[in-house]
This record gives sequence, C-alpha cells and structure tokens, in this order.
Amino acid sequence: MGNLIPDQALIYERSNGIVYARYRDPPYNKLERWIIGGDADKVAEVSDNLFTHRDWYEILRLSNSNPTLKKQLDQLLTTYYILKDDK
Repeated sequence: MGNLIPDQALIYERSNGIVYARYRDPPYNKLERWIIGGDADKVAEVSDNLFTHRDWYEILRLSNSNPTLKKQLDQLLTTYYILKDDK
C-alpha cells in the first residue's frame, strides 16, 4: 500500500493531461494532491524531472551515431547499476 493512509477515500482529478489524487475526508483532505499518472511529458515538466521520455528517446537515438555520447551513456548506466545494487 506504500505511503497511503489506510481506509481513506481518494478523489482523482485530471488537469492538463496529468492525473492527481487527494484524500476526500478531513483531516487528510488538507494534504496536497499528488501526481499519479497522465501524459509522460507533461508529468515530467511539472515534476521537475531533467528529461521527458521524448528527450531520453532522442538521446538514445543520437547515441547510435555519436561514439562520445554512447560512451557517456554506458558510463551512466554502469554508475546507475552500481548505485542501484548498493541500496
């Protein structure tokens, strides 16, 4: 169940292609809503992610023809897997 509060109803809202959830009943309805889904690019924009899915796709596509970028991505993946395994 993660961080959800047990036995509390949620309200789902869609705004500009982004789906949010918030608690329906007091006192939890005072908590801010949170993003649960929607258009990936719009979610990335409002959540301060560095890249959208389209950006990642373009980076990967460009790395096929650019050896320097390919090498950097390989190093990034290696670092990611090392850090992921340490957790």
